[in-house]
Amino acid sequence: MNDYIVTVNSTVDVPKEWLKERNVPFIPLKYTIDGETYQDMSGLSSKEFFAKLREGKMSVTSQVNPEEAKEALEPFLKEGKDVLHLGFSSGLSGTFNSMKLAAEALREEYPDRKLIIVDTLCACMGEALLLYYVLKRKSEGMTIEEAAQWAEEHKLHICHNVTIDDLYHLQRGGRVSKTAAVLGSMVQIKPMIHMDNEGKLQVIGKERGRKKSLQKIVERAAEQFKGWENDIIMITHGDCIEDAEYVAELVRRKMGIRNILINNIGTVIGSHTGPGVVAVFCMGDER
Repeated sequence: MNDYIVTVNSTVDVPKEWLKERNVPFIPLKYTIDGETYQDMSGLSSKEFFAKLREGKMSVTSQVNPEEAKEALEPFLKEGKDVLHLGFSSGLSGTFNSMKLAAEALREEYPDRKLIIVDTLCACMGEALLLYYVLKRKSEGMTIEEAAQWAEEHKLHICHNVTIDDLYHLQRGGRVSKTAAVLGSMVQIKPMIHMDNEGKLQVIGKERGRKKSLQKIVERAAEQFKGWENDIIMITHGDCIEDAEYVAELVRRKMGIRNILINNIGTVIGSHTGPGVVAVFCMGDER
């Protein structure tokens, strides 16, 4: 069996050290804020980034293009390794298509290598959770084809339960009207969001008050995860660690899971959610 490596996009939103420990290279998207362009996972710290958003600065993101994708993947093929790439949802970015185009070109140049691109239909630590379980299968001896097939069969069981603190960023992205954003902020309406089966973010409900919205995302996860392999729960937050820790305690109490990975949401995904976002990711019956 030929050795293979698993790669991802920077939108997995786990610490770079976490990826390095597991020998998982990442291919970064970019964002531009305050006149400067940075690579995701580099440049501004989370504190610096979210401070700028709170000051009213806008962050504009850009996808990986086919040339960048090809440049990132080719060195592994040159080393004689096969590559399984778990890509950022095609429902949110053209990055997946760039990865696919790069793979098609590289297969012609390296016909003896295997290069499989999976559209995870996941974002943020939902991507990371799928990665976690794929790496686990790889360590158990799955071939690249078997690991890719496992990812395809299970990606729609990666549940994303999200609440947003400020409706402004959703409004700017066309998710809610300007009127709804203004009125919602006035009465402390917090939208509940999930990732649908097309890999797109959808508003699925609203809660009045921050604590209720945080409790709701855990309640949803607690219903979804029953009967599924869940040896880790992942929680992301937009520079609001206290809220993430509150959610983690609810997860321990309601779901009985102690292995929890908490990390700041990345700068690319955070550009669209804004500060104050909190999300819980688990394996579940359906999204």
